[in-house]
Amino acid sequence: MVFIGEQKQERTTIDVIAYDETSITELSDVTVDRCRELAGKDAGVTWINVNGVHDIDAIKALGGCFALHPLTLEDIVNTSQRLKIEEFPGYVFIVLKMIDWNETTRGIDTEHVSLILGPKFVISFLEDAGDVFNAVRQRLRSAKGRIRSMRSDYLAYSLMDAVIDHYFLAVDRIGERIEDIDERLLSAPMAEDIQTIHRMKRDIVNLRKAVWPLREEIGALEKRELPMIRPETRIYWRDLYDHTFQIIEMVDTYRDLLAGMHDTYLSSMSNRMNEIMKVLTVIATVFIPLTFIAGVYGMNFEHMPELHWRWGYFLIWVVMLAVGLGLLLYFRRRKWL
Repeated sequence: MVFIGEQKQERTTIDVIAYDETSITELSDVTVDRCRELAGKDAGVTWINVNGVHDIDAIKALGGCFALHPLTLEDIVNTSQRLKIEEFPGYVFIVLKMIDWNETTRGIDTEHVSLILGPKFVISFLEDAGDVFNAVRQRLRSAKGRIRSMRSDYLAYSLMDAVIDHYFLAVDRIGERIEDIDERLLSAPMAEDIQTIHRMKRDIVNLRKAVWPLREEIGALEKRELPMIRPETRIYWRDLYDHTFQIIEMVDTYRDLLAGMHDTYLSSMSNRMNEIMKVLTVIATVFIPLTFIAGVYGMNFEHMPELHWRWGYFLIWVVMLAVGLGLLLYFRRRKWL
């Protein structure tokens, strides 16, 4: 086992929630032996949440308690592992990505998540303590809905549903940014807009990489005859499949919009440049005849009759103003201004 990913300094912790229809027990920072003891109860479901997969010894000890395959343990500590689902004797192994919107960086954060679905337990492995499972914990504590009366497959569904719901939040935030930039591109495009567009395109690509395999993964969970997933919960997995399909449609739509915004930005900048060049061209065109007149009378030949006229200086100014105004009126009539 070799950890692959961003090395964390925090200590790996294990939280446990054991529940049934009538009671719930919630423990924080428990030992591996205590996890095995709670998961071995005859009734109820045990949710074991592991915060931090960089501690190889802790992951190996937990894997030994629940008879996890060595290949499963290798995939758990590999944060670059692709999304997949695998069936092993006694459990189902699920790999997915947790997506969250970061207001500080104005982008998305991706976290590696692994789920072990057993007959009476679910083990979730996270890179760090931050997760999107608080809504599931609140439902368990308050006994709202059917989660306390269902088995471990419904708990696994609820955890995946919480992850996918945050996909919607991230996509909505990207959509809001796209709308803001799209409005600005037509009125006052800025140089940093192209960098923002490229960052959002990268976020969209990361989202698509996370969602597209997830749809295939959930479809496989729904269609395959897995002993861990009961027939009465398959309808909920179909609901997850529909959600992932909606996200894929939204991601594809925003990807097309970003491609169009890139072209819109280039067109807007080109139009601005054309407007600037048109103004400079008009100014240069107006001053060309004036420069010619000033150059003629700046030659200082001795026999130039206009040089000795009393009103020659003022007459030249009148001629130059008339030429300049005449050119401006001509440009205006031709709708060049």
